[in-house]
Amino acid sequence: MASFSTRLSESSTASRGSLCHTDIPCVSSGNVQRQRCSPGRRDRQRCRVSNTLVGPDPRLATRVAERSTLPPSQLLKGREVEESAMWRCIELQQKWPVGVTLPGPKWADGILNEAYERCGAVTSEYAKTFYLGTQLMTPKQARAIWAIYVWCRRTDELVDGPNASRITPQALDRWEERLEAIFEGRPYDVLDAALTDTISEFPVDIQPFRDMIDGMRMDLVKSRYQTFDELYEYCYRVAGTVALMSVPVMGIDPSYKGPLERVYRAALALGTANQLTNILRDVGEDIDGRNRIYLPQDELEQFGISEKDIISGLHSPSTGKIDDRWRRFMRFQIKRARQIFTDAEAGVDLLDEKARWPVWSALILYRQILDAIEKNDYDNFTRRAYVPKWKKMLSLPAAFAKATMPSISAARQSAAATSS
Repeated sequence: MASFSTRLSESSTASRGSLCHTDIPCVSSGNVQRQRCSPGRRDRQRCRVSNTLVGPDPRLATRVAERSTLPPSQLLKGREVEESAMWRCIELQQKWPVGVTLPGPKWADGILNEAYERCGAVTSEYAKTFYLGTQLMTPKQARAIWAIYVWCRRTDELVDGPNASRITPQALDRWEERLEAIFEGRPYDVLDAALTDTISEFPVDIQPFRDMIDGMRMDLVKSRYQTFDELYEYCYRVAGTVALMSVPVMGIDPSYKGPLERVYRAALALGTANQLTNILRDVGEDIDGRNRIYLPQDELEQFGISEKDIISGLHSPSTGKIDDRWRRFMRFQIKRARQIFTDAEAGVDLLDEKARWPVWSALILYRQILDAIEKNDYDNFTRRAYVPKWKKMLSLPAAFAKATMPSISAARQSAAATSS
């Protein structure tokens, strides 16, 4: 379930022809720039970065040098991973608020436009509600979000796509080398080029992208989580990372003058809440199809639930109904997820007005999945909780109303930050 949870996808099946991977395997996107990073361990790759990034903007060398001196995220655990990446992103946005010009060959505007159009088509097909929300953004913002979405989806498919059984840690290393090349101004194909153009326009940091790849690495070697802190790290890597990638593109309400930390923490909360909701919805699918249990083992034990119980489905042999132990466990998990959604609300109105609708949509629609789990009597083994299309459509005007209301919250929080 290396799920790109904030995609708001109506379909869990990827486009298998349009999002394949170069040499993991090949990309068929046309106009491909055949330029790979040199093979080698990724720590050596990172050490070389400051020597290879020379170009028209001297800020880039400074940015990369700063990046290379920070401790690698692999040395951090649990919530420390999220905390470290958040501060990197905040510092970058404060120093380079309009992005950085990257070196390397320039792609023709026509090719870039085609790349962005393709990213938009993929987003529209597999994340319809989210794509609808991007239509309220400026064209520049929408294109950037599409490029980020497509990179995340391609990354997700490495471990959950049709070639997942053949993916190795070395393949993920090669994918990370491609990521490094994107941030060096050396995109491999046109879809990579769209992301390179995006980070030239917005202050998007590389660390959440690296962290997402590490989330894919976790799925290759880890199928059980002992504590919620372990699970929290996974949720950050596969979903909270998307929040860190997206905030610089969505922008901040001009009336808000408080610390960026409030915005980023709320965005991270939404990513975590969305991923926890996916986990609770997909318990049966994950254990049957992937032999993965994304539930804290120590909390299962507190409710008297064993791994064998999870595998069997926790239905009563006599009545076929869900075991009361599971109901109690699920109520506890849903309550926590709802609280994290509440934490996320605090920052939505701090975003730029044109970015609020898709975010409010994500929050409202994902909350409704928790309602659907309850409606199914907590049976997430044999029944899939989903929100009917009519209910989604009814929710969108509510999300739009919240997004277009005067930003009272932003003004109040800005005033509070100024007075404190």
